[in-house]
Amino acid sequence: MIVAADPSIVRFRAVVEGALVHLESRRQEINDLNVFPVADGDTGDNMALTLRAVIEELDRLANDDERLLDEIGRDELVASVARAALLGARGNSGVILSQLVRGAAEELISRPGELIDPTLVGAAVAQAAQRAYSSVREPVEGTMLTVMRDMAAALSHHLAHSEGRLDADADPARQNALIADALEHAVIAGEASVRRTPELLPALRDAGVVDAGGYAVTIIFAGVVAALRGTEAPVLAHYAKPLHSAAAGGDHASETYRFCTNFAVTGTGLDQRDWAADLAEIGDSLMVVGDDRTLKIHVHTDDPERATALFAEAGAVSHLDVADMHLQVDARAARLASEEHRTCGALAVTSGAGMAELFHGLGAATLDGGPTLNPSTTEIVAAIEAVPADAVVVLANSANVVMAAERAAELAARSVHVLRTTSQQAGLAAVVALLPDQALEHNVAALEEVLAGVRTGGVAPAARDDPAGRFAVGDAVGFVEDELIAWGEPRPTVAAVIAALADGAELVSCIGGADAPLADGDLATLAPADVEFELSHGGQPAWWWLLAAE
Repeated sequence: MIVAADPSIVRFRAVVEGALVHLESRRQEINDLNVFPVADGDTGDNMALTLRAVIEELDRLANDDERLLDEIGRDELVASVARAALLGARGNSGVILSQLVRGAAEELISRPGELIDPTLVGAAVAQAAQRAYSSVREPVEGTMLTVMRDMAAALSHHLAHSEGRLDADADPARQNALIADALEHAVIAGEASVRRTPELLPALRDAGVVDAGGYAVTIIFAGVVAALRGTEAPVLAHYAKPLHSAAAGGDHASETYRFCTNFAVTGTGLDQRDWAADLAEIGDSLMVVGDDRTLKIHVHTDDPERATALFAEAGAVSHLDVADMHLQVDARAARLASEEHRTCGALAVTSGAGMAELFHGLGAATLDGGPTLNPSTTEIVAAIEAVPADAVVVLANSANVVMAAERAAELAARSVHVLRTTSQQAGLAAVVALLPDQALEHNVAALEEVLAGVRTGGVAPAARDDPAGRFAVGDAVGFVEDELIAWGEPRPTVAAVIAALADGAELVSCIGGADAPLADGDLATLAPADVEFELSHGGQPAWWWLLAAE
């Protein structure tokens, strides 16, 4: 569901873009999970195309019309968006997503003049779920249809016990916050529904995966929440790829057909029911959706030309997209099979996009622990199972994570050792010693040896006033290990921490956070001349600088 906090295209676009950005961040993961109805590995691609079509339409409205943004009414906005999503959709998942957008749009149009508040959003999400179900000729449980229905039900339940209506003059920030809070309940319910999909759909259970489309829907909603709040998205679990390359196939009926065929038909007096029987004779996975002026057709068939020919007298055929599913399945299976499988891998719990990239650069998989570095045991198990290795070293990187990580190690279906790193910078220093071709025991010993020679520190803004009067909220506070050693202005505070760590060290590493108040050039001048000083960017939200000395 895509929702704007007011009629402005600028704000509406920001929310859609937030959904797309979050979807893009996990697009390949979604593709890897895609095994139903055909393991063609394009669910993430198809859903991203649908959202991109929406953004392109919003940009067209903003750039091509001479009207001011707020002069474009809600009716026109949502109708244009619904049509753009329909025409831009590809594949089962993309077409279903377009129907989610259309269902939400229908609800918004039906209530002219109403402020878009949590109650209206809840109604729009419910209509979206209903529209999606009705668009599929033979709905299957355990798919994105199920996930969307469960999200809509949870949102309705939440709204029945909370403040859903807002006054017409409600502050936009409060409007966004309440909508985001309501949608986060849908995200939580959606994630629980995703975890249940293998119980409902044997194809998923056999492959050892969750439903790709359902997972993608929760990611889209999480992106909307992030955009409304202007913060990081709610943390969602990562899921393992299929258990084996054979799971890229399966025994689904659609495997008897070769081409995933998508096209649009524009005309007058169109009725989707007129073509369902004829299309069913030449293919399956059939969807015919739209209205009396525009239809979008999706069918798996061996004869795309015959499918388009059925509409020759009904209107103009356009937006034709034909994909060879046999080639897609083969390419996906080859890619999954060719991914390097190691004797021992590493999984690091991280916070901050830059920090994750630093670990990736050293060969470690990562799990986003959110701003507080506090993933669930389930999330850690799923991330462990996704590491392409026989055994895994988990870098907890926070004292808060150790207990959940050790429980995950007990549950995981492979050998796992939890390295009790209590900071991300310590984890980075240790993972350098990982040798993927060596056994778990060898790597544990090597990483622990590195850790024994590492001292850590950090500088952060004070979260509260010091009872002893040394510093106030927002002042810099500097630590070496757990000891507070400096406070006050950022520059002298970080200088004191660097000096303390540099004493007797050969290397000091400094990782800049999201809101670090000093430039890189200033920091470089603070290190002693006889110590190597490395500066990188982690983007961590809570610490201005994380430091380690070796």
